Amino acid sequence: MDLGIKNRVALVCASSQGLGLACATSLAKEGVLVYINGRNEERLALAKASILDKTGVEVNTIQADITQEADRQRLFDHFKSLDILINNNAGPAPGSMKDWDHDAWIEALEGNMLAPILLIRGFITGMRERKFGRIINITSAMVKSPRPHMALSTTARTGLTAFSKSVSLESVVDNVTINNLLPERIDTPRQQFMAERLMKLNNWSFEEARAKITETVAAKRFGLPEEFGDACAFLCSAQAGFISGQNLQLDGGSYHGLI
Repeated sequence: MDLGIKNRVALVCASSQGLGLACATSLAKEGVLVYINGRNEERLALAKASILDKTGVEVNTIQADITQEADRQRLFDHFKSLDILINNNAGPAPGSMKDWDHDAWIEALEGNMLAPILLIRGFITGMRERKFGRIINITSAMVKSPRPHMALSTTARTGLTAFSKSVSLESVVDNVTINNLLPERIDTPRQQFMAERLMKLNNWSFEEARAKITETVAAKRFGLPEEFGDACAFLCSAQAGFISGQNLQLDGGSYHGLI
């Protein structure tokens, strides 16, 4: 299927590895003019090489910390005509309420709620004027299924979800959609971090920790980054113009709810 987005311009935030890199790779395959973003120039260069190796497409890099107002302004100044915005950022480490002081809450809200909200605010007017825009927020399956150890992340991401839903009700009339991807157990460096955490807590081997995590997934396997990236690309497509304000679970069928 031709997704109808060849030569569209996309900014994929926090895309030097993991889910952001997967989305950037899938968009590059579709002929999108992709800009990958991160704070570390060396890791961006490695990500650029990875995409070239997998797709034969050369993407652009733009170094910026999206939690900093000055860096966000540089992005606004650079992109005079942005068609696709993929909001992504590293989530807070798991913990418990006693671990999360005022500074921890502010950091989580800045990174996982306010930064993407402000990027949407900065780019959506131009998208609406040009009658095309696709905004995807990478959030978490725990927006729908909160867990105590991930409450810091879930709280910030749920705020972003509520904001995005409210804005999507107005923007869709101008062919600007806003949707959220809710990953769980996609095989990225984040899952390696989670396995290593279980190793330390339970004195397990890495293989044991991975096996225990896999058992929690209905599909009994980790999701592939390519599966996640291709889902993102479809939501950015011309064909997805009637899909907006939605939360798409990518969790191997593990969600127990109906809605």
